Amino acid sequence: MGKLKTCDKLLWVDLEMTGLDPIEDRILEVAAIITDWELNELEVYEAVKKVGPNLMKTRMAVAGEFWDANPEARDALVAQNLDGKNGRVVENELLELVNKFCDQDSRMILAGNSIHQDRKFIDNEWHRLSSRLHYRMLDVSAWKVVFEGKYDKKFAKPEAHRALSDIRGSIEELKYYLAKVNP
Repeated sequence: MGKLKTCDKLLWVDLEMTGLDPIEDRILEVAAIITDWELNELEVYEAVKKVGPNLMKTRMAVAGEFWDANPEARDALVAQNLDGKNGRVVENELLELVNKFCDQDSRMILAGNSIHQDRKFIDNEWHRLSSRLHYRMLDVSAWKVVFEGKYDKKFAKPEAHRALSDIRGSIEELKYYLAKVNP
């Protein structure tokens, strides 16, 4: 098997889900930002993925402690669900975005905070999108671990638990760490 070519752009993704189990829980909201390696935003995508109200209620109850601590995010996600798109439509739109910036012979690097968790949901719900992604990922949380543990440097990222603001916060966090490395 030959080496996978990577795109020269990054696909930043943040998902809001009913909970953290990639098999039982479902994606509710997705934000994606394409950046170059200077972390300049090139294109932004947002969507609400419709989830059955009974499944949403049941799964949010399982993750109750988290949602009880974040009632504004929970209530907004529940309210917007009525206007959500079918998961296949959302995947098609994300594939259009990836294909706009990445040729078919290359794979896009997925970036974000604790992106391995989002990747599990992508692998479970959006197989075609998953096949367009490189196996390597840019996980900002790895930078967080090093800078907090070794240098006692912390980035104060707001935790809105809304996809677009969270992904922009992740990009700002990586810029913070990169500025420490290359002032």
